[in-house]
Amino acid sequence: MTDASTPVEGTPLIAPSSTDHPLYDTVVEAIRSVYDPEIPVNIFDLGLIYTIDISPENAVNVIMTLTAPGCPVAGEMPGWVADAVEPLPGVKHVDVAMTFEPQWGMEMMSDEARLELGFM
Repeated sequence: MTDASTPVEGTPLIAPSSTDHPLYDTVVEAIRSVYDPEIPVNIFDLGLIYTIDISPENAVNVIMTLTAPGCPVAGEMPGWVADAVEPLPGVKHVDVAMTFEPQWGMEMMSDEARLELGFM
């Protein structure tokens, strides 16, 4: 018997995004307008957005993390993401949740972010 809090083997640590939803690309572009104030790269390319789940009714649920749990804008950044996505045409509702599982690492950055920050 497995504990309900223990992930089932083979279950991804990061839930898949609704990449086939018609609003997905627009939501991603909106999120790309949000920057970590300490790093000159948008939070999407930094790999801080783990999941963008868009329901058939166009409710957007975002699961995100921070580069470090002690980030000075930890309390503000989810609001910045919601403020960027909520005004988009067709979006019904936005909910942004924070997680630290799995912990963020530099391997989560896009190639563009690595290049911008001098890691490539």
